[in-house]
Amino acid sequence: MAESSAARQPDPQSRRPRPSAERTIARSGQLDAVIHERARLGIVSALAANERLSFVELKSLLDATDGNISAHARKLEDAGYIKAHKRFEGRVPRTEYELTPAGREALERYVEHMEALIRVARGG
Repeated sequence: MAESSAARQPDPQSRRPRPSAERTIARSGQLDAVIHERARLGIVSALAANERLSFVELKSLLDATDGNISAHARKLEDAGYIKAHKRFEGRVPRTEYELTPAGREALERYVEHMEALIRVARGG
């Protein structure tokens, strides 16, 4: 016996996100615009996986220009998410960056928010 088309339609109630996912999204607020930008997310993510990275290492990892890394690193520094350590090796300047505790917390919040959005989008 063939099912009626009404029986095959998904229940509109089943497409709503679970209350726990809704609460997670609401609790976490807006996405952190400082981290959400692609290059800054790359910097923060790379630093979360490494204790410290040099300017040159970040530039290579992210395939970015000097100006791009410099501008985005400054924005992350201003937000207190990363710390720059500047020194000279001989006559060559060397800048290394590390993720601050505030930066790690901001990344964790960002990831939790994105995971909640994915759960809602998948209906789970």
